[in-house]
Amino acid sequence: MSTHSAHLEDLITSLVPESRRDAALKQELLAHCQEILSSHIGHAQYNDSSLSLVSDAIKRQLLQLSPNGTAALEFTNLLSRLVEEPVLTRKNAAILFLQALSSSAPQASNSAGIIPAILPPPPPIRRVSNLAKSPTPINNSVPTGKSKAALLRDYRARLGRPHLPELLLLRDTLYLLQGISGKYVQLSVEKEVSGVGRLAYVEDSNYTVPTPTKALLHKLAEVGYLYARVEAYVRERESAKGVGMIEQSLCHHLQSQLTEYYRLIAVLESQMSSDSTRVPLHGRDSEEGPQGQSEGETGLTLRRLDVWVNEWRLRLRMMSVCVEGARETHGGALVNLIHGYTDNGDPFVRRFTDQLLEEVSKPFFATLHKWLFSGELYDPFLEFFVAVDVSMAHLHYVHPSALSGGIFSPPSDGAFAGLGGDVDDISGIRESGLRLWENKYRFQKEMLPMFVGEAFGRKIFSTGKSLNFIRYSCHDSDWVATREKMSNTGGALKYSDIHGLERSIDAAYQIASQRLFEIFIDKFKLLDHLHALKNYLMLGHGDFAEQLMEALSPSLSKPANALYRHNLTATLETAIRTSNAQNDPADVLRRLDARMLEYSHGEIGWDVFTLEYKLDAPIDTVLDPDSIQKYLKVFRHLWNMKRIEVALNQGWMKLAGGARTLRVPDLEYSWHKLRLTMSEMIHFMRQLQAYCHLEVIECSWKIFMEFLNKKEGDLDAMIGAHKSYLDRIVKKILLISSKSRKEEVALNEVRELFSVILNFTATADDFFGYCLAESARRDQERDVDRGVYTGEVGHVPQLQKQTNLLDRLDAHRQQFAEKVQQLVSHLQSHDDLDCRFLAIRLSFSEFYKSRKDHSSKNT
Repeated sequence: MSTHSAHLEDLITSLVPESRRDAALKQELLAHCQEILSSHIGHAQYNDSSLSLVSDAIKRQLLQLSPNGTAALEFTNLLSRLVEEPVLTRKNAAILFLQALSSSAPQASNSAGIIPAILPPPPPIRRVSNLAKSPTPINNSVPTGKSKAALLRDYRARLGRPHLPELLLLRDTLYLLQGISGKYVQLSVEKEVSGVGRLAYVEDSNYTVPTPTKALLHKLAEVGYLYARVEAYVRERESAKGVGMIEQSLCHHLQSQLTEYYRLIAVLESQMSSDSTRVPLHGRDSEEGPQGQSEGETGLTLRRLDVWVNEWRLRLRMMSVCVEGARETHGGALVNLIHGYTDNGDPFVRRFTDQLLEEVSKPFFATLHKWLFSGELYDPFLEFFVAVDVSMAHLHYVHPSALSGGIFSPPSDGAFAGLGGDVDDISGIRESGLRLWENKYRFQKEMLPMFVGEAFGRKIFSTGKSLNFIRYSCHDSDWVATREKMSNTGGALKYSDIHGLERSIDAAYQIASQRLFEIFIDKFKLLDHLHALKNYLMLGHGDFAEQLMEALSPSLSKPANALYRHNLTATLETAIRTSNAQNDPADVLRRLDARMLEYSHGEIGWDVFTLEYKLDAPIDTVLDPDSIQKYLKVFRHLWNMKRIEVALNQGWMKLAGGARTLRVPDLEYSWHKLRLTMSEMIHFMRQLQAYCHLEVIECSWKIFMEFLNKKEGDLDAMIGAHKSYLDRIVKKILLISSKSRKEEVALNEVRELFSVILNFTATADDFFGYCLAESARRDQERDVDRGVYTGEVGHVPQLQKQTNLLDRLDAHRQQFAEKVQQLVSHLQSHDDLDCRFLAIRLSFSEFYKSRKDHSSKNT
């Protein structure tokens, strides 16, 4: 016995226990099973045929049964769905098997209906005799020719009311599928807590509806309930006002789906009508039973109807979910809601959702195309993820043709009419560009579809803003060429081509950003303005700073109320013409101006003088008023450093010349100490200036220029890079710390050191004058001793004045040393690495530390 037969025998003995004792029964069942396994139904005719040949043969057979072609068309649709299913591998064999079964079963004479027949299983080949030994008794009075279902119907008819004919229930079911109550089955007006409608059955003394049929009717009524729900939403939104374009598109797609549903209902009604003309409704006395159909009838039944509407049940469920979500969301949020159902394991749900999204997202992509390639926002129902500020919707970027008040332009009547109005006018012009760029449009993340992603959403937002900026602020004459380039970056934007959408977004972003960089650098000369701010407000032009300091020093030493702006402007123009700054572009020079800050009583010119650089749109979008204020803050600090540098240089020149000309031997040691202290101060200032100009400004400038030369990113990236460049300069030059309540501790100490140095240089000048007078007096005394008359000998200077000067110098010297020690100590614990290196440069040999230790030991 082969292994195959042994397995079959084990299977038979386990399933049929009687075969264990009856060998003949076992052999008979084994032979029957082997006959089934060795059967090749249909293979003789289609052994080497392809799937297309088999399908053609079946279509010809169906056309013979149904000449109108409906059955053949339905078979084609079912075959295409079978081919797309990845579960079955032997699709050809399955079709051959089903075709063989249909050809072997008896065909009804009236099988030309629209719906393919669902035939009962064929009778067994032969009855096994020993299977009759079942413990269930068999009624020997059963008449032959009737099935058990027919016998059960006859039995129930003899006992009481018969079942309601299925054809009557079918008619009511078709009404239920349309959300309408029927004659025997009606939709209840009351709702359950869950919101699902109830079914009410009309009582009839002649008929009854069995429980299984009621369950099937409830299942079919769900389709009608979902249909009514979707249709009510569509009708409601059609009559409503202010419905968004995306919601309108959703309603249009739902209406098209409902139209297909109407077509199915019409086909089912025609099928039922054809069945009712052939079968009597009340065939109780016929052999066909109350159903009015024979066993081989191929007409419409409730179960076949359930099979037909099963796919629509899934569709309507999805449409109902979308309808419920659409009541609370709109625009991009609604697209997000629908897109969330694409992550589903059911291929039908995914396919339906993709088709729905393809239609619903068309208004979104139309708005996206206009924003991405034109910079125009057309969103009347606020559905896009880019929103416009209503208060700024009518504003455009300011682009004044000229500036007023520059040093190379004639002043207006109000040029000297007070600083308040001048500042307000300037800030009003400067504020417009950046304010419109940052606040006119805003990004709404909650309205961004998930299939776009936040990264690409930010690119879309930036691209549209850039194009809008190019059009309305930059007045780009080559805008048409730019737009043509962007329109050719890709085809139509649609949901089914997400990869193409991403390529179009990247290309449009690159073109708009590149064009914006070219406009700012080439057309509006951004680099020239940046160089001007670096050279003038950060004193990059050394000869200009020297000339300006030399020309303004006498005036700035006067009280602030004695200064006039036209005098400052004339002095500034003189400094420009006597330095290399005269070679700068005229557009840059006309923007440079000198003015005074608001002053209080007792302040002098050094406290209120400042330079100013005027900017207009669209440059003020990058160089905004806040940035200009930071430039002015840095200028004030560097200007004070320059003032102290000049004072120290002048003092050192006096000391160097006085050492050769002045002859006061008893003050030589004081002169020596004075030179040592001044050399310490000069070292301190030179290290501080080198740190500010070389390590901070030049290094930050190099990083910023590298970014601009790359021309990567958008206008926001350019603004951010400039802010980072400027913030780095302000933080490092002003020695600002990130520690709470200690931000400007080092800066305050530096300012105190500046005050000490100025006081020291002033005292040194007084001491130099005293020594000069004393040297002249002693020369006259020596001339008298030699008999040379050079005039009357001056009075002997008071010793108290000399002592007072020496005490003041010693006090300033001691104060300077203590302040430097404190500054170095704070810088060594600073959170910025460059500031810690500055502490090393100020005390590279730990000079101040050793002096501090020495002084502590002496005390």
